[in-house]
This record gives sequence, C-alpha cells and structure tokens, in this order.
Amino acid sequence: MAENYDHFDEYEETIEVFLCPRLGEPAPDFVADTTHGKIRLSEYNKGSWVILFSHPADFTPVCTTEFAAFADKQDEFDKRNVKLIGLSIDSVYSHIAWVKTIEEKFEVKIKFPIIADLLMDVAHKYGMIHPGISEVHAIRTIFIIDPNDILKASIAYPSSVDRNINEIIRMIDALQLVDKEKVATPANWKPGENVIVPPPKTQEEAE
Repeated sequence: MAENYDHFDEYEETIEVFLCPRLGEPAPDFVADTTHGKIRLSEYNKGSWVILFSHPADFTPVCTTEFAAFADKQDEFDKRNVKLIGLSIDSVYSHIAWVKTIEEKFEVKIKFPIIADLLMDVAHKYGMIHPGISEVHAIRTIFIIDPNDILKASIAYPSSVDRNINEIIRMIDALQLVDKEKVATPANWKPGENVIVPPPKTQEEAE
C-alpha cells in the first residue's frame, strides 16, 4: 500500500541562499542611482581600483564617523588610484542631506558617490543582506576590486563595529604590491618592510 506524504507539506520551507561574490572572479556589474547620478560599476572603475563599501543606514553614529574618516583619507586613496563608492538602502535625498551634515560637522568634503539601493539590487548581488542581522539593511561590508574588474578582497563587519580606514589603506598597499611583484606579505606587514618571495613553480621561474 502506497504511503501518503501529503501531511509533510505543512513542514516545507523555502530556503534562500545569499551568495557573496568570490575572490578572483569578476565583480558583479550593476547600474545604480547615486549622489553623483547614475553609475555603471564597469565604467566607473576603468583603469582604477575600487572600494565598494556598504553601511546599514544614513545618520547612524558609527556610519557617520566612518564616512568622515573615508573623506579625511581621500588624498591617500587618490595617491593609490583608488575610487570609493558607498551604498545603503536609503534614498538619494537622504544621502545628500547626510553628506551635508557630515561635511559641516567634521569639516571634510565627501567627493565619492553613494549608491541609493532602495530595491536592494546591488546589496543582493554582493550578498550584503544577512537576515540574521537585518532583512532591510545592508551589513557593513567592503569589496576591493582591481582595474580588471576582479574582486581581490572582501570583509564583513557587524553593525556595531567600525572599520579601520588605515587598515583598509594598508590592505590596498599589500594587494597592489603582490599584484605587481608576485610576492606575498607576512603578518603585520607595512609598506617598505620585507616581503615573502614564493618558491618557483617552474624551471623557467627558477632560472
């Protein structure tokens, strides 16, 4: 006699998978409204490195200090050929008002665009929505993309913990160095310090 499993239907669940882009693969392209108008990522980063970073919401204390810190280090990013682009699930109008507040309070100039990701399109492409934290806000993340549109590094932070801008700059220095010289950086490496030369993989490299 065949068994009836219809009663199991009430236990069925829909499991959502939130995928994050993987290192070494092309960064997901997108077109988005920003405080600088509509931007396509693949055009924005032509010939440059890009740091795409998200924050939970405008006008929140931690995010406000972070944006002021990013703006304060704008010259350091410019020296390294790095473009910044922020993101949150807020409107362009909210971003503009927030930027004005930050600039007045911290005496900085925010020159980089901020994505208004109201429909969470970019946030979902980059796995920024973590339901265990929030289903309506992006978590605090950083994605570093090279001039060839390849994702080189990513970091996720809890909403209550800040990002260290100097560490992000150090990471850029390390990524650019290993990309150019094919070396590796040891623990706590800083620019100008010794690096690790990997063993040769072929006879040609050894010679």
